[in-house]
Amino acid sequence: MDATGRPIIAKPPRNVLHAAALVLVVALATILTALGFEHLGGYVPCPLCLEERYAYYFAIPVAALAVLLVRGENPGAARILLAAIALAFLANVGLAVFHAGVEWKWWPGPTECTGAFDLQWGQGGVVDTPVIRCDEASFRFLGLSFAGWDALVSVFLAGAALWGAAHRR
Repeated sequence: MDATGRPIIAKPPRNVLHAAALVLVVALATILTALGFEHLGGYVPCPLCLEERYAYYFAIPVAALAVLLVRGENPGAARILLAAIALAFLANVGLAVFHAGVEWKWWPGPTECTGAFDLQWGQGGVVDTPVIRCDEASFRFLGLSFAGWDALVSVFLAGAALWGAAHRR
């Protein structure tokens, strides 16, 4: 209680709250952009592109939960969630760098979406689903493909999540 008899309401730790909100907004904007390129722009993702989305599909609801936990005065649990988000995005950095390297032909990629591969025949002939290659960048902006940009965004999101996870009250 303060001097007037009103209860003192503790403010949530700002750094943890800001980090969780930042991760939530940036991850949501990034995945919506990817989905927009796919559904509105006609850029069909390759199998590696789809795998790179897993970190975002994990981080968005978990970051939202972290925001709620901080607002509900449980910053410790929010910090644990932010650490998990950071690990997911650090793994995603590795996957995105691998994918970008495959596109630049620095190393081989998965056989199911790179190089020469056998067509699978069905009862009526070739399957109608096109094979999207992982070793060809369908789009580049400022010299980076979608995978390159994903690596940069994932580094930023991992850093933001680690920043929030490292702050104590």
